Amino acid sequence: MNAIERYFGINGENTTIKTEVLAGITTFLTMAYIIFVNPNVLADAGMDKGAVFVATCLAAAIGCFIMGIYARLPVALAPGMGLNAFFTYGVVLGMGYTWQTALGAVFLSGCIFVLLSLFKIREIIINAIPTCLKQGVVAGIGAFLAFIAMQTSGVIVNNDATLVSLGDMTTFSPAMAALGFIVIIGLSYKKVPGAVTIGILLVALISLLTGHTEFTGIISAPPAIAPTLMQLDIAGAFDVGMISVIFAFLFVDLFDTAGTLIATTTQAGLVGKDGKIPNMGKALLADSTATVAGTLLGTSSTTSYIESGAGIAAGGRTGLVAVVVGILFLLSIFFAPLASMIPGYATAGAIFYVAVLMMATLKDIDWHDLTESAPVVVVLLFTPLTYSIADGIALGFITYTAVKVLGGKFTEISVPVWLLTAVLLAKIVFI
Repeated sequence: MNAIERYFGINGENTTIKTEVLAGITTFLTMAYIIFVNPNVLADAGMDKGAVFVATCLAAAIGCFIMGIYARLPVALAPGMGLNAFFTYGVVLGMGYTWQTALGAVFLSGCIFVLLSLFKIREIIINAIPTCLKQGVVAGIGAFLAFIAMQTSGVIVNNDATLVSLGDMTTFSPAMAALGFIVIIGLSYKKVPGAVTIGILLVALISLLTGHTEFTGIISAPPAIAPTLMQLDIAGAFDVGMISVIFAFLFVDLFDTAGTLIATTTQAGLVGKDGKIPNMGKALLADSTATVAGTLLGTSSTTSYIESGAGIAAGGRTGLVAVVVGILFLLSIFFAPLASMIPGYATAGAIFYVAVLMMATLKDIDWHDLTESAPVVVVLLFTPLTYSIADGIALGFITYTAVKVLGGKFTEISVPVWLLTAVLLAKIVFI
């Protein structure tokens, strides 16, 4: 125990091992929904659900262990929401690539992220991208998630005249999706630990009791991971059409991670007087390494989770919190039968809930400056309507540069933004 206290600096952070363990359990409960949601989402891409379940748990555990032991921060990781949806519905189903090629694209984005972290280029990129575009991308992904959740659960359906319309809310699937969403929102407002997981399991239980789901057990040996292990197609990811896809995976992962680290470490009181986050470089390296490891196992981008704030609110202050979360993810691989009984409509409410949280970035937009707000609206609307995070980002950058030029605000356009705009414009026009 003394060795653990010394390594993680527990006494120096005015906490205890017991507090750190409880904080880790709290964080795990708030993000455990990913072990149900991620397999459902990636299964739509044609991936083996059982293998993805194991890959999800292992990738999350690896990310948490690296973050906790190497970066020593109370931040947990797991395959990211939004990026998994883009992987399935944007790249595989939308663009027609195989899931193996999509994994290859995630792998390349993770490798680039590793290099950016090692050579300390990440801060330059983060600072160069306009704040409004960062916020717009987050909100756009939120809208994309909401659209997917409503579509897959039957809340909205195809309509030949209007493209989409409201589904029959009296049928089981959309009704259960709505119930799950309402329960999650209510419990989250009351700050109930594990609100999202409770909502998912409640809907799954109702589905089981009403005969819509067959009982297959709770605990068993882990499913085989062979169907996804080392199945990525890196060569296929070098296709010219994948450039914007790789950039989208990298861009979203980079800023999502940076934003999460800033928010959680500030909440924990770990940010120094100079405004710097302790071990920021190690944390970003942990995140990018976890993404690379996750693709080898068979899952989309692994990233830092804002839900880590729940554990911090419970008193967590050191990397021991992340280690505890990692251990719990490892133990979760024995609950594959439970995960297999979770229908898509049971996770739709959770996905919509995440979308609500992501929309919160819109409150910080300067709506009085049209050169700031217009690009945000473009990203917000075009991401779900084109069914592509990559296209949403591209159109947002092009709009930002165009309106700033026409508005005479040349000095607000950084060199990296000029370069990215040129590349993205060329991609849309010529590819």
